[in-house]
Amino acid sequence: MTKTLNKKKPSKPRVSRKHLKWVWPRNGTNWVPYYRVTWIASTGKRKERAIKLNWEGDLKKLDQEYWAADAGRHPAQHKEPKYTWGECIKEWKADKKIQMKLAAGTIKSYNREFNKILSKNADKPMSTTTRAAIRKKHNSMADTPRAADWMLQGVSLLWNYAKNELDWPLGDNPASRMTKYGAQREFPAWPDWLLDALDEAPDTVRIAGGLIRFTGQRPSAAIGMLKSSFKGDWVTVVDEKGDEIFPIYCPERLRKIVEDLPVGPRHVLAKSNTAPLSYSAVEKAFSAWRETLTELAMEHDDVAKKYSLHGLRKRACVELAEAGCSDAEIQAVTGQSLEIVAKYRKEASRKMMSRAAQMKRSE
Repeated sequence: MTKTLNKKKPSKPRVSRKHLKWVWPRNGTNWVPYYRVTWIASTGKRKERAIKLNWEGDLKKLDQEYWAADAGRHPAQHKEPKYTWGECIKEWKADKKIQMKLAAGTIKSYNREFNKILSKNADKPMSTTTRAAIRKKHNSMADTPRAADWMLQGVSLLWNYAKNELDWPLGDNPASRMTKYGAQREFPAWPDWLLDALDEAPDTVRIAGGLIRFTGQRPSAAIGMLKSSFKGDWVTVVDEKGDEIFPIYCPERLRKIVEDLPVGPRHVLAKSNTAPLSYSAVEKAFSAWRETLTELAMEHDDVAKKYSLHGLRKRACVELAEAGCSDAEIQAVTGQSLEIVAKYRKEASRKMMSRAAQMKRSE
């Protein structure tokens, strides 16, 4: 005959709190504490919510769990946010219909902007983003108007995608109809006097200038170049916008700059043995050097502040055009679109034709 053993229920713990309730589970062996709150709903019905406190028999841990719940910090009180910026970006990147329609360079530009959003807002619900916050952010980026407008474009694109393609319950696009800074003035090509001054510039500025001018790359790509990109008469360059890598002939002056670099660091402009200087660090050095050229610029009836590192790339294209290079030859160096190349060629051709015309008149 089998005997049924009845275990005696232990006494309820003598711990009392305003919202603490001890429960003996059906088939349980120990009392379980809950943080319980009750209220009367607008319908007049009594409501209750209880949060199980995982105390594991430890009074100290019970205190921690209870006061976390009382302060609204208990894990059970937090729901995973829905319809977040991070989730939207993930869906956008996985949407093959979207990706197939965009050029590789365009996708790269958008991803660069989306990474900025992810860095601070990945887990933030999109619906909590206000128009006032977007306007404030846009205004704070006035010193970089192009980047500011890219920010607006990125926010608007994601919002419309989430609302129209994912059917998320979002309101009006907070970035829509917001005034942009618009197209900025073109970067003027460097004049001769500024190129001559570059030879005496601090090493960081001088080397960066040589890389941009003699490879025709965008400043950010030139600044991050590896020493291993240079092999004999050739140098491998990166077209960031077109997402291409290709070799071009390396002029002797550029080879000389690289050959004179100290052995050790992997990059031409090195922050450490394995990392390059950032664009912002080089830009800061360039701006400081440019400030020293005020009087020299005045001697040439010019203003130093209007010239940028980007203008050195334009100078490279203009030099190639004035040397009589064809559009295809210029493009083979700089990787720019034929439309941009044709524009610089037109400027160079007008200059050369005006000289030829004036010389004929003098004859």
